[in-house]
Amino acid sequence: MKHAFTQNIETDRLVLRRFEQGDAQAMFTNWASDGEVTKYLMWPAHQSAAASEIILRDWLSQYEKPDYYQWAIVPREIMEPVGSISVGQINEGARSMHVGYCIGRKYWGKGLMTEAFSAVIAFLFQETDANRVEARHDPRNPASGRVMQKCGLTYEGTLRSADHNNQGICDAAYYGILRSEWEKMNRT
Repeated sequence: MKHAFTQNIETDRLVLRRFEQGDAQAMFTNWASDGEVTKYLMWPAHQSAAASEIILRDWLSQYEKPDYYQWAIVPREIMEPVGSISVGQINEGARSMHVGYCIGRKYWGKGLMTEAFSAVIAFLFQETDANRVEARHDPRNPASGRVMQKCGLTYEGTLRSADHNNQGICDAAYYGILRSEWEKMNRT
């Protein structure tokens, strides 16, 4: 499968860029320490900025790999990270990429995650040979599913008790978009 490394992506309101070690405090303050943000995620809220630093060190060490995709979501108006979006799983044989994301509570409901995810989908279809981009969410977190729908993903079904997060074992609602569908949507 053709890969393209994590590259900067710019939208009207956002810069999606690689994380930097100096982002630890913003990561901790803006989203990683908030139990409401991490409620439906698979990792617990960070208890200190030092925990965020440890995670960032790991992420930074991965950027040399062409198939590693991890972006900081940076609004142009404040120029500091307020969330993250990444490709968490890649199925090379199916040319499928699974995207996960989170954003600080202060930034919920402003369309920033939809803008970021749409840009990442475009990047993956334009810069790699991905045939499918997918995402999933806990049905108790419908806002995450609305982001997927707004980005053009199709609801494909819910797997019962097929996942786990900070709430325990949970259902997983899956959404996906194929390259051919994305190309058809973006013809002008």
